[in-house]
Amino acid sequence: MPHWLDLMLQSLGPLLEACLRFTIPLTLIAFVLGLSLALVIALTRLFGPRPLAALAWTYVWIFRGTPLLVQLFVIFYGLPSVGILIDAFPAAVIGFTLNIGAYASEIVRAAIASIPKGQWEAAYATGMTPAQAMRRTILPQAARVAVPSLSNTFIALVKDTSLAAAITVPEMFQAAQRIVAVTYEPLILYVEAALIYLVLCSVLSWLQSGLERRLGRYGGYLEARA
Repeated sequence: MPHWLDLMLQSLGPLLEACLRFTIPLTLIAFVLGLSLALVIALTRLFGPRPLAALAWTYVWIFRGTPLLVQLFVIFYGLPSVGILIDAFPAAVIGFTLNIGAYASEIVRAAIASIPKGQWEAAYATGMTPAQAMRRTILPQAARVAVPSLSNTFIALVKDTSLAAAITVPEMFQAAQRIVAVTYEPLILYVEAALIYLVLCSVLSWLQSGLERRLGRYGGYLEARA
């Protein structure tokens, strides 16, 4: 068996373990929390009082305008200087959540704003309150509009989790770095890690395409009924 293939097979187990224990949980937790934060920020910017809307805008401006790696360093390495100590994994969750929240809030805000005014009027005509109209009529339609962009954000997050290695989170990329430190075979190990990321993102892209086709049929059905 070629040396490179033997090394990849031996390394596959530790890399997959790190992926299952840290990369995937970090991705899922940060995306769910970030999406929840994005909805709050989007609604605040669209319908909130001016001071809160300005605060939400400032948050988006800061986190979209600074590198994710710098944000992670500030949280994990910078905050201890003011007495705030956060373990590596929670620091990564906070950093990715805040970053995803900023980007996804713009997607959600644009999706809500794209819903025609007539949908609001139709909801009010049936006796719904503004909150009910938002929950029952506007958000379901906005979700269909936002799915492609949010799916791309989720796929990008899978790859971005490799940055957590810089703050000592033992995710898949750091697992590859540790094996490289022992084997002195960076090309083989980093290519193997890249292939695992590629497989993950390919599966997610396939799922995204299926979801978009399903939502497209659902949207066509609604338009036909209208």
